[in-house]
Amino acid sequence: MGAGKLQVIMTDSTLIAADEPLVLGEFSFKSRLFLGTGKYTTYPLMRDALDISGTECVTVAVRRIPENEPAGERFLDFLDTERYTILPNTAGCFDAESAIRTSRLAREMLNTNLIKLEVLGDQKTLLPEPVDTLKATEVLVAEGFTVLVYTSDDVMQAKRLQEAGATAVMPAGAPIGSGQGILNPLNLRLIIEQATVPIIVDAGVGQSSDVAIAMELGSHGVLMNTAVAAADDPIRMARAVRNACSAGRDSFLAGRMDKRMYASASSPQSNLITS
Repeated sequence: MGAGKLQVIMTDSTLIAADEPLVLGEFSFKSRLFLGTGKYTTYPLMRDALDISGTECVTVAVRRIPENEPAGERFLDFLDTERYTILPNTAGCFDAESAIRTSRLAREMLNTNLIKLEVLGDQKTLLPEPVDTLKATEVLVAEGFTVLVYTSDDVMQAKRLQEAGATAVMPAGAPIGSGQGILNPLNLRLIIEQATVPIIVDAGVGQSSDVAIAMELGSHGVLMNTAVAAADDPIRMARAVRNACSAGRDSFLAGRMDKRMYASASSPQSNLITS
């Protein structure tokens, strides 16, 4: 096979099998990158970062939507609802009751049953409160919500939330906004291995390589906010994480080579192809 022919094959994208969309209840997404809308210095910057990221789904904290902003300059004016699926979240809720109430409010405000459920345990770590998270999940599922639930990297808690009817389970890579990356890849692999619903890594990623790692572990998607919004150049970081999400997914689907204890020559002396 000549070098020219090989080059054509290597660059022919039609030879790569198309990935399946990520299905969450009645929603379907080609992009597996989900972005938050908080912490940007300006709304136009947020709009432009979302645009270049390629995301199709953005999160909105219902309890933090600004009030009394001038028409045309409101937060929601900078979100193209024809382009993006809005994923309301219950950020700022510290018990099941307030999270359930906020979810119902989101359904009325935004006309959607889609909800990202967060029930936090304390202000310092913003780690999830496991008992109330499970309780709120059960109630909201019974009320017909499509529940994407934030949790820790606890393997058994992830299983309980799945069994409670969550549409997707969203284990943290690290504490919210910490930028520490994927701290416990083993637990994430165990959660993914036992899952019968999509697993979306949520929180703690700090740069594009963290996104690639999460996807290479087999995560079905990644949700992030601070890593983009707080970057020195949010637009460039949005592009970087878009590429990392795609590359990490491709790497996972391709299947990595087995790890070996010893070296293995790249140019073996036996079993050579002679034709």
